[in-house]
Amino acid sequence: MTNQPTRRRPPLIEVAGVSKVYPSSGGPVQALDTVSLDIGDGEFVSVVGPSGCGKSTLLLIVAGLLPASSGEVRIGDRAVSRPQTEIGIVFQNPVLLDWRTVLGNVLLQVEARDLDLAAFRPKAQALLTSVGLEGFEDKYPFELSGGMRQRTAICRALIHDPPLLLMDEPFGALDALTREQMRLDIERIWMQSRKTVLFVTHSISEAILLSDRVVVMSPRPGTTERIIPIDLARPRALAIKDSARFAEFSRTITDIFLDRGVLRY
Repeated sequence: MTNQPTRRRPPLIEVAGVSKVYPSSGGPVQALDTVSLDIGDGEFVSVVGPSGCGKSTLLLIVAGLLPASSGEVRIGDRAVSRPQTEIGIVFQNPVLLDWRTVLGNVLLQVEARDLDLAAFRPKAQALLTSVGLEGFEDKYPFELSGGMRQRTAICRALIHDPPLLLMDEPFGALDALTREQMRLDIERIWMQSRKTVLFVTHSISEAILLSDRVVVMSPRPGTTERIIPIDLARPRALAIKDSARFAEFSRTITDIFLDRGVLRY
């Protein structure tokens, strides 16, 4: 067991004063308000906040899939001004192609990048085995459970070995037991690869269990209320939820949401 959290490395992602305003029939809607954040190379950072606070908007801006209204995002030494290719993205909906098998869906990423399919097939098999999908390579999405479909989507996001993984509520549609297993799987994969991960969630406990730091967002327009380092030992088994330190982190984040009126007794 690792007794100390990951030591932060130089930033891979720098978010500097990012705001986002959406036009609407009722007038402009501000989703984000001058958000600033840096994420170290190899760090696992979760963003937690209420619905509508701009968590997903922030992730899409980092991915280059949505322009910021003001401010800047940098990945490495480059400003983000267009969709990024050296990333992996996992959404709440796995977005699998129904007419392709599990293996075919994972290798779709390889085909889209015009890479050597034969060279990546063993890696795809190894990724599927690592998430418990060995023997399901030739199954189609309709033959899989929700958790199995999401595991397939995660393998697809990892097949090209991106340095940065963006995850937007990837467990949101899953039942409680499957969420716990997926959380354990993601932590194990991250500890093996040490990729930089930006993880968006509504779940306080999920954020604490997975992260090196938790970014707590305010209600809309979303801004950074507080960034909390999580110094729990890894790997984080289910029993860690019973620890006093876990309870302390949970109370701290819950109290922020109570103070901001997100939660009410």
